[in-house]
Amino acid sequence: MMATTHALVGVLLGSVSLFVAPELAPVAVLAGFAGGVFPDLDLYSGHRKTLHFPVYFSIAAVATLAIAAVVPTALTFAVGFFLLAAAAHSVSDAFGGGLELKPWLGQSERAVYDHFRGQWISPRRWIRYDGAPEDFALGFAVALPSLVLYDGTIQTLVVAAVLISGVYALLRKPLVRIAEWMVGQIPDHLLAYVPDRFVGDFV
Repeated sequence: MMATTHALVGVLLGSVSLFVAPELAPVAVLAGFAGGVFPDLDLYSGHRKTLHFPVYFSIAAVATLAIAAVVPTALTFAVGFFLLAAAAHSVSDAFGGGLELKPWLGQSERAVYDHFRGQWISPRRWIRYDGAPEDFALGFAVALPSLVLYDGTIQTLVVAAVLISGVYALLRKPLVRIAEWMVGQIPDHLLAYVPDRFVGDFV
């Protein structure tokens, strides 16, 4: 799924705080947004392995939110919902496509790495690839409650995420062709610095 979809899911998860500590909702929502994006910071270095922890993030989120339930502060809510969104991101990547340049071809059996078991989880392909129409539809659907619940900064973030999602979804496949062309221009001795999924067709 797109990083923006994960971010919007994080916002929705953070919105749960409205039912328990509404005064801390802005902190929880922004933390959820950040946590939803965080795992994809490994995009160019061991993507879906370096910062994706489906088991460990989940355990940490449960433990931290348990503390937040007893000690509801801005810090405990921020950490708890950040970890919850990061866990949701890591787990849900298994529901999408594989780790490859053209995931719509369904050739990769690597969706996300499970450090606990020391193996890759196979893609379910419920959402065929990041930027697929169903990916955009999911992001749009989870964004709707936030557009009603919030205004100001949070609403702006949500609208921006939806717009970015739409543009990316429209350009998803053309971007691959551009990436292939660019990689084709890179000298062989520099290909070692390019992520494997980008150079698979060239080496």
